Amino acid sequence: MIRLLIVDDHSVVRRGLETLLGTFADIEIVGTAADGIEAVQLAAERHPDIILMDLSMPNLDGFEATRQILAANPKIRIVALTSFSEQRKVFDAISSGAIGYLLKDSTPAELVDGVRAAFAGESPLDPKAARVLIEGQRNPVVVPTLSPREWEVARVLSEGLTNKGIGKKLGISERTVKAHLTAIFSKLEVSDRTQAAIWVRDNPPNG
Repeated sequence: MIRLLIVDDHSVVRRGLETLLGTFADIEIVGTAADGIEAVQLAAERHPDIILMDLSMPNLDGFEATRQILAANPKIRIVALTSFSEQRKVFDAISSGAIGYLLKDSTPAELVDGVRAAFAGESPLDPKAARVLIEGQRNPVVVPTLSPREWEVARVLSEGLTNKGIGKKLGISERTVKAHLTAIFSKLEVSDRTQAAIWVRDNPPNG
């Protein structure tokens, strides 16, 4: 019997996966979690064999939840399940410890086969994600590098302050703030403050 934990911040998705996968005789749904914090707690309490892990969630994302769960119990096999197949997300999921990567638009048969493959010690990988990994070997993803001061400005930017407010908080002039923001937007290849704040949230300097 495969003990399965489902993690997704959308209740409709959780219920759908629970209904679908719970119909198979060899799969037992031991719980569902709405965010990474709950996933870590349930993994410790329910001891699942397999976890289907959403990546983009509030409070604690799937990448960090995967790292924490595996640090506590490396025998658990985690399969990333997400709507996205961007190069960075695929690499980050695998480097966090996930043994597979499936997309939410997979067919029911593909999802079931993925869970069973993970239980058997294999690495289920959606063809789109596989292509991303292959392309990544040819064209490695380049992670933007911000200077320490740019990180400070970017972090304060995510608090919603104006340029004047950022300058006052960091003890620099408004003109200097504007110069840093121009450099930040250019390095991150974003066009506005909101996109920059989201990038900083999803890519903390410690990894």
